[in-house]
Amino acid sequence: MNDSSVAPPAAAAPGLAGAGFGERSVAVAAVAARYAGEVDSVPRFPAEAFTAVKAQRLLGIGVPSSLGGEGAAVREIADVCYRLGQACSSTAMIYAMHQVKVACLVRHGRGSEAIERLLRRLCAEQLLLASSTTEGQGGGNVRSSEAAVEHRDGRIHLERRASVISYGSQADGIVTTARRAADADSSDQVLVAFLKEDYTLTRLQSWNTLGMRGTCSEGYTLEASGAAGQVLPEPYEAIHAQTMVPCAHLFWGSVWAGIAAGAAARAQAFVRHAARHAGGQTPPGAPQLTRVLSTLRTLRGVLANSLRAYESRMDDVKALGALDFQSQITLTKVEVSELAVTAVLTAMRVCGLSGYRCDSEFSVERQLRDVLSSPLMINNDRILSSLAGSSLLAPVPGSLSD
Repeated sequence: MNDSSVAPPAAAAPGLAGAGFGERSVAVAAVAARYAGEVDSVPRFPAEAFTAVKAQRLLGIGVPSSLGGEGAAVREIADVCYRLGQACSSTAMIYAMHQVKVACLVRHGRGSEAIERLLRRLCAEQLLLASSTTEGQGGGNVRSSEAAVEHRDGRIHLERRASVISYGSQADGIVTTARRAADADSSDQVLVAFLKEDYTLTRLQSWNTLGMRGTCSEGYTLEASGAAGQVLPEPYEAIHAQTMVPCAHLFWGSVWAGIAAGAAARAQAFVRHAARHAGGQTPPGAPQLTRVLSTLRTLRGVLANSLRAYESRMDDVKALGALDFQSQITLTKVEVSELAVTAVLTAMRVCGLSGYRCDSEFSVERQLRDVLSSPLMINNDRILSSLAGSSLLAPVPGSLSD
């Protein structure tokens, strides 16, 4: 990371002064929706959408204003994810994954000159960060790392075989987990931030999947070198519990909720269209629309409750580490992912064959394929198994007020 290349914080682009995050994300969503089908079918990175994201200066909104950002709250970032999710699942998920890494750098890189310089540059240049937390045989166990940070000649070096680095070749930087040192346990981890000039990627495997095809989540060998200050000062154990897990589940969940909302809108439009063309008679699946909207309402309620819970505890490390909060935020992922799948499946029932077809204006085929990834990203069964012990100790509420 070359310090001389750090640019000063940039002023807002013309037309953005005073524009809210919602207005700006709607502008991006319009572009993302236009290219979503092509992104999915090729498949390819949603380049047009991210040109719009950068033009609207949405990549650095979570960074404090003192470092060139806009100090957006977690709920505001989640809302951008939700709006983008209605337009293009891959665009929304890439944006969410980027914002998870930014949140980690902002919260746990305080006082680090190298990390603060990176954040200033991110805001000024609208850099897109990718995440590398899985590797080798460990698969989805993000609390275990095989590759270790090596210190040589005053610099750090890392080589890791990453089973997945979403949009790795399109990103401007990668934030990765690693063992603290060669003699450290696999769970003794650190988080390291590298910019593109710090590393090379050698592709290991392709990305040919049922859905979320535009995330380009290929596997790579990552070979990186940088300054010692690019290792975040706090241990990953703390970063994981206080920021990584809560933000991942809340931002990803907002994407899935957005996908469900997009499918619900199509189902509603289908019923209205069918009724207009059938003398007011509703199609057979119309009664299921109520179920779609009810499921979406429940899904949004779960997210809203967990967003409030996280934001109210963000400055209390003890509260963030408490068993009840960790269980709540982790189960949020399970509940939201399963509700989102239910909502999209029911929307397809509403639309009937028009929803099932790939060439219909009311098709929810792409939304269904994309949302089916949600129970698999950090597998729900893995989460439920990890919480089995604590579930035995949790008291069952005796009243509605408990």
